[in-house]
Amino acid sequence: MKRLGDGQSELYVIDNASSDGSADWVLHSHPEVQLIALDENVGFSAANNVALRQAKGEWVLLLNPDTIVPEDTFEKIFDHVSQRPELGGLGVPMYDGTGAWLPESKRGLPTPWASFCRLSGLWRLAPRSPRLNSYYFGHVNQDETADIEVLSGAFMWMRKKTLDEVGLLDESFFMYGEDIDLSIRIIKGGWVNCYFSDAPIVHFKGESTKKGSLSYVRVFHDAMRIFSEKHFAGGQAMAMRWMIRLGIRLRAISAFLHGLVQRHSLAVADVVLSAATGIAVVGFHGATTGIVHPLAPSLSLVGIGAFSTWWAGRWFGSADRPFHRLRVLMAGLTASVSVIVVYSLLPEALRVSRLSTSL
Repeated sequence: MKRLGDGQSELYVIDNASSDGSADWVLHSHPEVQLIALDENVGFSAANNVALRQAKGEWVLLLNPDTIVPEDTFEKIFDHVSQRPELGGLGVPMYDGTGAWLPESKRGLPTPWASFCRLSGLWRLAPRSPRLNSYYFGHVNQDETADIEVLSGAFMWMRKKTLDEVGLLDESFFMYGEDIDLSIRIIKGGWVNCYFSDAPIVHFKGESTKKGSLSYVRVFHDAMRIFSEKHFAGGQAMAMRWMIRLGIRLRAISAFLHGLVQRHSLAVADVVLSAATGIAVVGFHGATTGIVHPLAPSLSLVGIGAFSTWWAGRWFGSADRPFHRLRVLMAGLTASVSVIVVYSLLPEALRVSRLSTSL
């Protein structure tokens, strides 16, 4: 901002009723900033509209707090927009903290078909296809400056005159979807949205809001419901509502399965490794002695798998706690004693190999 010169810009920071002391820090550390501290969390749209109503410049920029903007970004953008009087909004390439490009840097209208391709993952099969990846404007290369349909609220550069004509952010959107709605209204108002590839920024995606929870999914899809009711009618509106319900259910199932895998992945790995070891030992025993009981492989698989899962995962918690040598030792000793006791009770015909059973 300082590179633009004194009096050439105004910077507003909206504090949406935070409780971490950040508002006081901004107030005392950056006196040049116009801090607007709200008493309650009114949502993304309503909070930004407070500043937009006070802004006096020719251009306005909505910028997330979890972003890093290079020093020459604004100069590059000014050079570009000065040559395009038809521009109403502009977005830039965004990269996350690892350097990965974020596809939401450029987007198309989220029609039912585009939303389905995104939700189902079909767009990944042909990421450059305008048909399968219209949601992320796949036919436009990430290094190519081009006109697009939807800007990202993380970095949303707009002409003030355009906002005066089409209106500010719709405050019926608490969070998510408001950038899509405003982008479409800009286009419907006769203006153009542009993806400007020469001014990349860093967006630490997920820092402003954690996006892996089911609560996020519900808020996001509720925003999509509001958007569909506002911009679609008839069959398209019905299809979008169906997609929203499907999306919530699929994400709920996905979150459940992901949690299940996280909780039990070590136990499953233990079962697989133990079963593989048991089968290998039984096979080696049969190959060297010529004696292989017909039930040996299946007994090893069931017995060792059940044994490993029960003792390591349930009793000692080795599958869901940090590694601890004492727990592993106790599990091994208890398991060995249990195997010997159970083995001694088995009929002679079912006694396989002590070695394979113990392993």
